[in-house]
Amino acid sequence: MSVEQNITEKLTAALSPVHLEVINESDNHHVPPNSETHFKVIIASEAFEGKRLIGRHRSVNEALADEFAQGLHALSMHTFTPSEWQAEGNVPDSPKCKG
Repeated sequence: MSVEQNITEKLTAALSPVHLEVINESDNHHVPPNSETHFKVIIASEAFEGKRLIGRHRSVNEALADEFAQGLHALSMHTFTPSEWQAEGNVPDSPKCKG
């Protein structure tokens, strides 16, 4: 199973998101072809209600502890409650890190 699939399954199980996007952004970085080391996660979940940003990020990091231990290098997180996601509905593009 790919890292992307693992991330999707673990976040779904841990946080029951109403919206989830897992985007492999490894090709934006200086890594070997077909790497799965840099990801962007866009997630809206009722589990984030009443949590500050740091608490939301901790929830995601806890769910993905095994992936970080196995080589996940970077994770860009955009975390929303369902109502925030409905109002916001988008996130900024990620920068291209390789020159």
